[in-house]
Amino acid sequence: MKRSLICLLALLFTLPALAERKHSVGEHDVHYIAFNSSFLQPDIAAAAGLVRSKAQGVVNVSVIKNGKPMAAQVSGAVRNLLGQDYPLTFRQLKEGDEAIYYLAQFPFESRETLRFNLNVQPTGAAPINFDFTQEFFPDE
Repeated sequence: MKRSLICLLALLFTLPALAERKHSVGEHDVHYIAFNSSFLQPDIAAAAGLVRSKAQGVVNVSVIKNGKPMAAQVSGAVRNLLGQDYPLTFRQLKEGDEAIYYLAQFPFESRETLRFNLNVQPTGAAPINFDFTQEFFPDE
């Protein structure tokens, strides 16, 4: 089940419509994606401890250095257009030495553009801070 989740999350990184989302600083590449949690199959969401909902999103972050996954401290917040902030609490999902993902969920109420602020500190490295925006659509 865990391998299925990892495969699904990896596939989400490669969807052509979403294009690669990466922030690079020095030797570290921070890959990130945000999506509606209802895109996940029920068994995959349950295995990852995620809630499937038309009004819940997921942020997935991974850190790569020289082609290898790195552990990191990940935190952040998401802000809607009204200026309301929601802190992101990330959980680590690790599969051996092959992959390390950091997942957080957040609510959204309607079709809206959200601004994410992520703080990523790879083990033994300086913090990496960056923002991105993304539009979300609740499932109907």
